[in-house]
Amino acid sequence: MLLSGGVVLRLFVNKKILLFFVLRDIISVTTQRKVRLVIMNEIKFRDSVAMPLLALRGVTVFPSMMLHFDVGRDKSKKALEAAMNRDQTIFLLTQKDMRVDDPREADLYRIGTVSKVKQMLKLPGGGIRVLVEGLSRGVAERFTSYDPYIESYISVQEPFEERPGYDALVRFVRRLYEEYADLNPYMGMESVLEVISSDKPGYLADYIAQNSQMEYAVKQQVLEELDPVKRLNKVCTLLSEEMEILRAENKIQEKVKEQLDRNQKDYVLREQLKAIKNELGEGDDTPDGESYEAKIEKLIKDPDSKKKLLKDAANLKKYGQNMSEVALMRAYLDTVLELPWDKKTKERLDVARASKILDADHYGLEKVKDRILEYIAVRALSPELKNQIICLVGPPGVGKTSVAMSVAKAMDRKLARVSLGGVRDEAEIRGHRKTYIGAMPGRIINGIRQAGSSNPVLLLDEIDKLGADYKGDPSSALLEVLDSEQNHSFRDHYLEVPFDLSDVMFIMTANDAHTIPPALLDRMEIIELSSYTEEEKLNIAREHLIPKQLKRHGLNRRMFRITDDTVRFLIDGYTREAGVRTLERTIASCCRKAAREFAENSELKSVSVTEAKLVSWLGPKKFKRDEHVRENRVGSVNGLAWTSVGGELLEAEVNILNGTGKVELTGNLGNVMKESASAAISFIRSRADKLNIDPEFYKNKDIHVHFPEGAIPKDGPSAGITIATAIISALTGRAVMGDVAMTGEITLRGRVLPIGGLKEKSMAAFRAGMTKVIIPFDNEPDLYEIDKTVREKLRFYPVRSLDEVIAIALEPDLKAGEFSPVESVESDGQNVRKALKS
Repeated sequence: MLLSGGVVLRLFVNKKILLFFVLRDIISVTTQRKVRLVIMNEIKFRDSVAMPLLALRGVTVFPSMMLHFDVGRDKSKKALEAAMNRDQTIFLLTQKDMRVDDPREADLYRIGTVSKVKQMLKLPGGGIRVLVEGLSRGVAERFTSYDPYIESYISVQEPFEERPGYDALVRFVRRLYEEYADLNPYMGMESVLEVISSDKPGYLADYIAQNSQMEYAVKQQVLEELDPVKRLNKVCTLLSEEMEILRAENKIQEKVKEQLDRNQKDYVLREQLKAIKNELGEGDDTPDGESYEAKIEKLIKDPDSKKKLLKDAANLKKYGQNMSEVALMRAYLDTVLELPWDKKTKERLDVARASKILDADHYGLEKVKDRILEYIAVRALSPELKNQIICLVGPPGVGKTSVAMSVAKAMDRKLARVSLGGVRDEAEIRGHRKTYIGAMPGRIINGIRQAGSSNPVLLLDEIDKLGADYKGDPSSALLEVLDSEQNHSFRDHYLEVPFDLSDVMFIMTANDAHTIPPALLDRMEIIELSSYTEEEKLNIAREHLIPKQLKRHGLNRRMFRITDDTVRFLIDGYTREAGVRTLERTIASCCRKAAREFAENSELKSVSVTEAKLVSWLGPKKFKRDEHVRENRVGSVNGLAWTSVGGELLEAEVNILNGTGKVELTGNLGNVMKESASAAISFIRSRADKLNIDPEFYKNKDIHVHFPEGAIPKDGPSAGITIATAIISALTGRAVMGDVAMTGEITLRGRVLPIGGLKEKSMAAFRAGMTKVIIPFDNEPDLYEIDKTVREKLRFYPVRSLDEVIAIALEPDLKAGEFSPVESVESDGQNVRKALKS
């Protein structure tokens, strides 16, 4: 209320009414002492300066105050960076609505605090904790930028000269703040001592507002009051209102404390919490320590593990319900008790039944099926046999993953699939320490938990694509998992108790066994799945892929008619691959085309898929047989190469030019192939006379060796005889037989060294229409692993030296009267071929 031009504040202190008048006139005081109250008519500001602006949510900073707060928004971080790059000065301005994430000028107050950044600390998760010191008030005059951070021209308030003469007001505020501190249990004595030791009205008002529990909007009102005396009066009013609220809260607390003792209070609070959660539909059904102990006694058989878990359950009862450790401990115990410690599926060891299931699910793959059936037969005779580790190696799409699924189905075991492709962190295998935030078990234990059985078939997919970095080597962590002598007590970092993996049947898949670490490879039994032949793809499409896609697209055999010849046309012209994934996708595309025709023509009863229909649906053939590779050519040889997705035909071309003896190698070749070319040229120089080649060719001829498709890197120790044969053909003018393909490495003496990947390379020769394949003599035993269809179509020539390769691959030199002694070379592998044919 207004009296005589002054302000009368009605304050309640110690239940007494105090009247305090602030007058605008000069009043007299006893003993002729006069206090002059100066009300400033104008507050002075310096010229505006551009500086970065940081918008605060729910926080107000006052001059001469130290305050720390957290920063999470990108614009705020960039504003801090800009301030640190300048003079560490930044303008802190409170936004009106805390919910606004990207504030603009209308969302911010105008008056804030020019502050100096004292300290910055990066927090986990990307946040920053900042310590600032308020310098002076400022006014945001004009906003100049909002990106990448807010920038504004700020008018900074001149230092305000506070004059003496307000002792009564200051003493009153001190007493008021002492009473406020007594009512507020969160206030410390340091703040009271700071208020008692200061006699400046402006500083007192700012300090009290900063260290009270007022709302940020109320604190903003204090900040916007520029006159120190008016500001202190405003704080008096606000502080009195806060004291009334605190008194009411204290009375309520005293009444509750008088009515309830400690135990009854805890009980009532828990009951209230349960009632609130039930009203929200979040009923508290979390088990207590006793229920955990009962489960541990029932599930855990190992004495040491049981002792450890019972200790954790006992600690759970000691913690308060609202402590963070309780949630972590409950999550840990829930995870441990969810594991199938004593749950096992009863496996079926019927070899005949398993054979039927494997034959029904897969065509071919006889070696894989035989190995699985052998394992089941041995398990039936010796149930205590430890599970062996099987690794299926082959190109993509040949059925490695589906074989594991069929094994689980045949043995009535649960299946859990763990993808290891791209895993680089050891904790993905062994788990994280449970003390870490967001800790969880490793993928092995998670797979067991998902399967719900302690003896599942655990499929570790893409094991050849494991990585390693500074977080550890996951392949090393798998050594314990896959070692039958150790995995009976596998320790996951999160569980901290051993878990038995000896009953788990591990099946791994890989595209390339060479990239698997040797120590890990030593624990596995490798079973290779080769590329499918055209006949195998035909049977797979007819028996599996076509029925599957017809059912998926709502068709049947009567509606969708396709002959075997058309399927062969589809395989040869559109899906040249090692596996059958592209074939299945192409068949699905044909089914969609047929379904559309049925939808557009309701009278249509069936669709006959012919070669012409395939061309209209899928476009021209994507793959055509390269007829020129089967022609007799000078300086061009059909080599064979191994890739992770099967074998490929690798053509080598050589041109001889007049020059100075330069050798040029092109086609994106690796160092090994370049060395093979050097060895081939050295051998040819040493045998130039016998080969009817000019001995001085290395001086007056330039040799250019080229492998087409230069964009694809090529390397490996199996192209030596291919390069040497091409160079000899180009130098002698004798054409290379077009139906011959070859693979093998060469020495300086012309000896042919063994190679790897013969199975895939022979498949590539078969697909390319070759009839003869030259291989190293030492690879003769590998012929047993080649598919029967491929062996029947190809004739293999094991050779020991390059002379034998030349005799087989080159046309006879009619001028010299030389003919190719093919029969003598064939005799080396005669016994093997007879055995294969039988």
